[in-house]
Amino acid sequence: MAWELYIKQFKNYLKLERSLAQNSIDAYLHDVRLFAQFMEIKGLSLSPEEVKPKHIHDFLEHVNELGLAAHSQARIISGLKAYFRFLLNEGDIQKDPMALIESPKLGRKLPDTLDYNEIEQLLAAIDLSTPEGMRNRTILETLYGSGLRVSELVGLKRENVFLDVDFLRVLGKGSKERLVPLGSDSKKYLTMYMNEVRVHIPIKPGNESFVFLNRRGSKLSRVMVFMVIKDLAAKIGLKKKISPHTFRHSFATHLIEGGADLRAVQEMLGHESITTTEIYTHLDRDYLRQVITQYHPRS
Repeated sequence: MAWELYIKQFKNYLKLERSLAQNSIDAYLHDVRLFAQFMEIKGLSLSPEEVKPKHIHDFLEHVNELGLAAHSQARIISGLKAYFRFLLNEGDIQKDPMALIESPKLGRKLPDTLDYNEIEQLLAAIDLSTPEGMRNRTILETLYGSGLRVSELVGLKRENVFLDVDFLRVLGKGSKERLVPLGSDSKKYLTMYMNEVRVHIPIKPGNESFVFLNRRGSKLSRVMVFMVIKDLAAKIGLKKKISPHTFRHSFATHLIEGGADLRAVQEMLGHESITTTEIYTHLDRDYLRQVITQYHPRS
């Protein structure tokens, strides 16, 4: 059986049984195809049943020589583990060549954040006299006010905006739904954008339900949101490299620094594991050091 047929079955499993988002499915398939391409380059015409741990080690050495970061290598290993585990469970292979393969040790990387003053500067740099400016202000208010991922923002639909009760229904990773509260500023700008700006855009068929549209009436792209933020950062001379995700990180960090319950922030971010959210408790180290210095009797 050809590798592509196995990969197709794996894709169906990820989509139908594990209900993963398309981006996650694409990442898994990309990792498996990388390994298949490596074997082809090496002139190895092997079926998955014939793959041995030695072939995996050779591939991982090759990946390491390419200079891929530890996080990228770990993701590739995770993808291959899922693939061969699937084949084992399906009875297509008898031994899992990934069983004894370990991922590289990863340090816990602290996400970049913006302080409140920097967020205020970015918001103030937006020209609200134009329809695009009103839309962009609404985008940033929603990213920072509700902690959305960029994919969740561009995929947000009108029927999932509940301005009367100050909530958004968000479709997150793995097609999991969650309810996220709307802050007062987010609600204010969403109301103005939807009632005063969006209603005047000639909408292309098939895009009627999306909240955020470009000037041609099509669903806004992820790239466009990145560009809006990059341009604003340049406008105020911000040296940090920021992206839509920076606003999500800032949302979580500022909530936790302000005393918000970790479980509540976990729910709002849509994290499956509390340990994913706990990373934000490590961010305000200067403040913690100051507290020890000021209040501890042995300092």
